[in-house]
Amino acid sequence: MKLFVRLLRAQFVFGVILSSYLWHLALRKVFGRLKRDPESGREQLVLPDWLRRQRRRVDEKNARRMLRGMLRLRGVYIKLGQVLSIMGGFLPRAYIRELESLQDDVPPRPFAEIRHALRRELGADPETIFADFDQQPIAAASLGQVHAAHLEDGRKVAVKVLYPRIRDVVRTDMKVVRLAMKVYRFFVPVQNIEQVHAALVDLLQRETDYLHEAECMRRVGKNFASQDDVVVPEVVDAHTTADVLTMTFMEGIKISRVEELEAAGISRHAVATRLIQSFYEQVFVHRFFHADPHPGNFLVQPGPDPEHPRLVILDFGAISDVSQEMVDGMLDVLRGFFEQNDELVLRGIETIGFVAPGGDRPLLDRTVRTYFQKLLQVEDRTVGAISRARTEELEALMDPEVEGRQLRDLMRSIRYPEGWFYVERASVLLFWLAGTIDPEIDTLQVGFPYVLPLLAQRTATLAGS
Repeated sequence: MKLFVRLLRAQFVFGVILSSYLWHLALRKVFGRLKRDPESGREQLVLPDWLRRQRRRVDEKNARRMLRGMLRLRGVYIKLGQVLSIMGGFLPRAYIRELESLQDDVPPRPFAEIRHALRRELGADPETIFADFDQQPIAAASLGQVHAAHLEDGRKVAVKVLYPRIRDVVRTDMKVVRLAMKVYRFFVPVQNIEQVHAALVDLLQRETDYLHEAECMRRVGKNFASQDDVVVPEVVDAHTTADVLTMTFMEGIKISRVEELEAAGISRHAVATRLIQSFYEQVFVHRFFHADPHPGNFLVQPGPDPEHPRLVILDFGAISDVSQEMVDGMLDVLRGFFEQNDELVLRGIETIGFVAPGGDRPLLDRTVRTYFQKLLQVEDRTVGAISRARTEELEALMDPEVEGRQLRDLMRSIRYPEGWFYVERASVLLFWLAGTIDPEIDTLQVGFPYVLPLLAQRTATLAGS
C-alpha cells in the first residue's frame, strides 16, 4: 500500500509539471507565427517576448516543484536529482540551479531501521557482532547510511547499511521515471534517450548490491596497489552481505574542506592535481573508473610533504568500464582541441556514438563547428574561470545558434551513446570538484601525460589504416 501511495504521489508531481508545459505549448500554437528564413529557406517559429519570458517563469516554478517533490519522496528521487543536477544538457538551467542543493548530505534514517537490517543480514544485533557500534551515522545518502564500529580484534571499521525495502522503492520509482523519459522525448527528440533510463536502472542496481561494490573496491585497490598516495579501504568479508558492507575505517579530511587542508599544511593544488591524475588514469589506463566522484567520496591524508598528499577513495557502488570506442572518440576530441582541428572533433563525436543514423549531418556539423569556434575564443578555459563566469556568458557559450524547427532537427540528429552516462556524470562532477579546490587548475594539462601515449598510438593506427 505504501508503495502504491508513493507511486501516486510521484505521478501527481510529474503530472502537474507536465500540464503546465502542455498549457505553455498550447499558447505557443496560438500566439506563435511561422516565418521563413531567407538564407536556409526553412520556416521558423517566432514567439512574442511575453511568451518567451513566461517560459522562463514556467521553468523556474516547475524546478521548485520538482525539488520539493524529490525531497518529500527521497530514495531514488534524491539520486535522480543528483544525476540531473550535473547533466545540464538535458534540462533548462533553472532545474540545475534548484537541484544542485541535492548534492549536500541527506538526512539519516532512524537507527531502529538500521538495527533491523543488520539483524536480518548478519543474524544478530550490532552490539553482539561488534565490540562497539555508533548509532549516530557518519554519513547518510539516498540509498543507505554508514556507521562507525570496532571489531573484536580492535580494528575500526565503517559499516554501510542499505535501507530496508529500498529495492522495492527503486522498482516503483523507475516506472515513473520511464514514463517521464517518454514524455520528455516528445519535447526534446534526442535519439536513444532511453539509454539514460537504462543507465540509471543499471546504476541503482549496482548501488544496491554491496557484494558487487565490495568486488569493485578490491579491483580499484589492486589497480592502485603500487601507488602509496592513492588509498582504498579493505573489505571485511565476515561482515559483508548484499545489504551490509563492512570495510576498514579511513581517516582523513573531506576533500572539499579546503581551509582544513591548508591548516594541515596540505597543498590545495597538489590535492586537485592528484584527484585529476587518478581520474585520467582510471579512464584511459585502467579502463575502470569511479563514476560518482562527489566530495563525500574522497578524503585527504597528509603525505611526506605538503606537495604529496594521499588521496582516499570511498564508495564503489557506481563503478564502470569504458569501451575502446569511447576512449578512441575522446582521444580524437582531445587531439582536435589541442590542434584546433574541428574535423577531428567531429570524428571523435561520431566515434563515441553521438551521431544518429539518418539525422541532418550538415546541420550537426555546422552546429559543432560554431560551438568549437566559440570555445577557442575563450582565453581562460580552466574549470575555475568557467565556474566564475556569469550566467549570461555561459548561456552565450552554450547557445548552438539554432532556432525554431532546426533545433528539433538537431535533436533528432543526436543519439545518446551507450556508456556515455557514466563518463559524462563522472567528468562533470570530478572537474567541478577539482575546480572548487583549485580554481586555477588546468585539467587538460594535468591529464596530458596519461593521454599522450594513447594519442600517439591512435594517430599511428589511423595513419596505417
